[in-house]
Amino acid sequence: MNKPRFSDIALHLKEGITSGHYPVGTLLPTELELRDHYKTSRHTVRAALQELQQLGLVSRRKNVGTRVESATPQVGFQQSLASVEDVVQFGATHVRVVREVETLEAKGALARLLGCAEGTAWLRISSLRMDEEQPELPICWTDLYMDPAYTELVEVVRDSPEALVSTLIEQRYGRRVVEIVQQLQAVEVPAAMARQLGVDTGSAAMQIVRRYLDAEGDTIDVTVTLHPAERFSLTMRLQRSAG
Repeated sequence: MNKPRFSDIALHLKEGITSGHYPVGTLLPTELELRDHYKTSRHTVRAALQELQQLGLVSRRKNVGTRVESATPQVGFQQSLASVEDVVQFGATHVRVVREVETLEAKGALARLLGCAEGTAWLRISSLRMDEEQPELPICWTDLYMDPAYTELVEVVRDSPEALVSTLIEQRYGRRVVEIVQQLQAVEVPAAMARQLGVDTGSAAMQIVRRYLDAEGDTIDVTVTLHPAERFSLTMRLQRSAG
């Protein structure tokens, strides 16, 4: 018997919510309980729960669980990791393993990628994102760039693998992220990252550049993330709006 796909699990849970089996205000079974019930991986369960979240049926909070918020799917369209809260949730469920730390000046292609002036100084923290269910297959490689004035955060970043760096900056310096500008581009994996990710040099990958902005539109930090193609998918649900 094949393991159910995340879309099948999402559909089954959706039917349970819309029928009232899981009433509004209650918590769904835990990820581990759903994993065992559907005889699948925790990663697949998370993908299914994300589908429900995109429909506005549930909310997910660390140390709380998945709460049923509505019995009626939202009308409109949403994209995976389409809100600040979605990105925070991703960080909370996929731990960071720091590999390199370096202070540098952005020049040429890097300056263009980061959208900064030539010679701008950055503190770069490079890390892998890992899934506890499949630690042998890193999800992605991330180069995070922030102001060198935040150097004291490096050890905090190491000690808080589940927290977004922007969240740590907010907690210590009061700079709050109100917007994330996200850009996707298909690229090839360079040799240095290929070894870390366990893929072939030159293989296909998706590069995601995220700029974390404060209320004034100033950059708090920038992340450049590389996802091996076979470990990355993007789900978009487009529906006709009401009226």
